[in-house]
Amino acid sequence: MKGVTVGVLALQGAFREHRRAFERLGAAVREVRLPEHLTGLCGLVIPGGESTTMAKLMRTYGLDEAIVDFHARGGAIWGTCAGAIVVAREIEGRPEQLRLGLLDVKVARNAYGRQVASFEAEVPIAGMARPFPAVFIRAPRITGVGEGVEVLAEYAGDPVMAAQGRVLASVFHPELSGDDRVHARFLELATSP
Repeated sequence: MKGVTVGVLALQGAFREHRRAFERLGAAVREVRLPEHLTGLCGLVIPGGESTTMAKLMRTYGLDEAIVDFHARGGAIWGTCAGAIVVAREIEGRPEQLRLGLLDVKVARNAYGRQVASFEAEVPIAGMARPFPAVFIRAPRITGVGEGVEVLAEYAGDPVMAAQGRVLASVFHPELSGDDRVHARFLELATSP
């Protein structure tokens, strides 16, 4: 997608892998570490990593408010794994944890188990002709979905990908799959009027 620039929050976590996926699709990518890095972007990915650390760093650098403002001005946001926790409205058992509250879902951290319990599963995603090879690593679980949230994919009866307006969340890691279809979908969301 020539002429499109998306950002990847690059405070910690799997931001390089997201960058490579977007570049394979022809998009320009900016690593976002400060609020001014959001200028001129059409979308921002909040990657997997450690949600508490990421949230603290976002607050330290003023990115928490800047990202909410970016979204309010029309910017698309995609949270993957820990990023899905950061964009959620509610985090089970952690009411004090900083979050952006941009997606009306409730999440439970590390609900699919520890690192050693990581797995890959073929997950059907709405609008995709074939299942997606979803990689789950210490993944959160979406335990509640508010009105206006569209569940795009489920695994074992639980939502694993959801959208509301210009916010997308996946509890798995599309950037580790070698399949760029979810990144392509986010580019469509980010560039739609």
